[in-house]
Amino acid sequence: MNIDKLYEQLKSIQEPRGYFFNSDKPFVLGLLESLAANKDRYGYMACPCRLSSGDRDLDKDIVCPCVYREADVREFGSCYCGLYVSDKWNEGKMPHVYVPERRPPEKNFF
Repeated sequence: MNIDKLYEQLKSIQEPRGYFFNSDKPFVLGLLESLAANKDRYGYMACPCRLSSGDRDLDKDIVCPCVYREADVREFGSCYCGLYVSDKWNEGKMPHVYVPERRPPEKNFF
């Protein structure tokens, strides 16, 4: 998978929805490489910051963009892994704080 192409595709889909890539592009590209690796490994782009079970049904909440992103960005300005952020977060108009895990513990496979 071409990471630059993935970057442009996701950017064009997510920005109109109010979700922006973190302004640290090398960080973003690393996460996108991990998403692509998970796509190759599991057949879907599981969040690179969480452990996937390898079962799409069990992991449907962490297929990127995960179901927790909206609440994370609304409350903290960033999703859990820091891939998607608000424009205010990128502009430094809000603090960059730790985003706690919202995924229920029973869904963690480790």
